[in-house]
Amino acid sequence: MRFRSDPTTIKGSIAPVVTPFTATGELDTDSLRNLVRWQKEQGSHGISIGGSTGEPLVQSLDERKTALRVVADEIGDEIPFLPGTGASTLESTLELTGYAKDLGADLALVITPYYSRPTQEGLFQWYHTVANEYPDLPIVVYNVPSRTAVDIAPETVARLRKANDNIVGIKETTKDFEHFSHVLHQCGRDFLMWSGIELLCLPLLAIGGRGFVSALANLAPAAVAKMYELYEAGDHQGAIDLHYRLHPLVDLLFVETNPAPAKHVLADLGHISSGYVRPPLVEPTPAGLEKINKLRAQAEDLLLPAKAKAKA
Repeated sequence: MRFRSDPTTIKGSIAPVVTPFTATGELDTDSLRNLVRWQKEQGSHGISIGGSTGEPLVQSLDERKTALRVVADEIGDEIPFLPGTGASTLESTLELTGYAKDLGADLALVITPYYSRPTQEGLFQWYHTVANEYPDLPIVVYNVPSRTAVDIAPETVARLRKANDNIVGIKETTKDFEHFSHVLHQCGRDFLMWSGIELLCLPLLAIGGRGFVSALANLAPAAVAKMYELYEAGDHQGAIDLHYRLHPLVDLLFVETNPAPAKHVLADLGHISSGYVRPPLVEPTPAGLEKINKLRAQAEDLLLPAKAKAKA
């Protein structure tokens, strides 16, 4: 938790790893350990688990805790750990957030409560409660309206920041890029912001973002990390070129519902034992596989089989 005291040091590509399951659907902790080790080797600047790509809704609290513990153990204090700890109930959110805090998480990504469609006042009270319960843990709002059916307004985020010293940032997973700018404008440009929309990762850096928590890092962690590093080093053209080289893999991720395509490719590359996704998701259909393979062929050089050396 060496990054917890200064969350401004958490930058770059934060990989939101998938949660591997065996072919029969059990939690696969061996594959999860392999994924985290590989992510560190490939240069990811931090690790997250428990967001949308991690299939949290189809796991029990005990399974989510096990996954958090495995990831925390593999990371140690080498790179930042930013787990997703939100759930559909406040009780579960508080329980998971407290568990992550005790594991040494550097901050907690707390998703807006899903399905209930709370008002902006309801969202304020939700986050205010979590922040007050754990005042020493930095909290990051996780806004993903396509999954939760609610969009937290910039005014609400600004209100939360003013009321809670430990609400330090937001992960924006909305395609409304104006929303990004309004949040930074109202909260202050020192407010931490990460993009969860793959094709907005690089653009966010231009308006003051700190990096990205992108599912794309599951497939090409070295390339996604390098895109950030190139931009920060002033090689904007190099970063733009890499952005477009990654485009086919972005399209691949969403041929069918994330994370099914990513898990299929990771299993094929040998990084996880199985591409299993829990119901109601299904593994890619034959038509989906055809599209996945065509897109993969366009960026195969950015994909690394298990135990392969990184291609700089």
